[in-house]
Amino acid sequence: MAVVHVPGTKSRQIMLYALSTCGWCHKARKLLDELGVEYDYVYVDQLDGDDKERTVQNIKAWNPACSFPTVVVDNESCIVGYNEADIRKAVGK
Repeated sequence: MAVVHVPGTKSRQIMLYALSTCGWCHKARKLLDELGVEYDYVYVDQLDGDDKERTVQNIKAWNPACSFPTVVVDNESCIVGYNEADIRKAVGK
């Protein structure tokens, strides 16, 4: 899987599942960047084969609709869609 790590202040374990063509996904990345937190992300539409299939199954475990962005926090909770207030709350900023 082509997961990209973005360094920053370690607050929580953040995994962003996104599409490279999604404006809301870009907004979520921009917000995380502005908050200066450490996170990982993957552009699901740029994956192929087994990597894509496994990633989609991971997303569906959190978000059965498999919509984007999907933000998984500490492997405990999930934010579906771009919700600035929920993202800020999740990272404590």
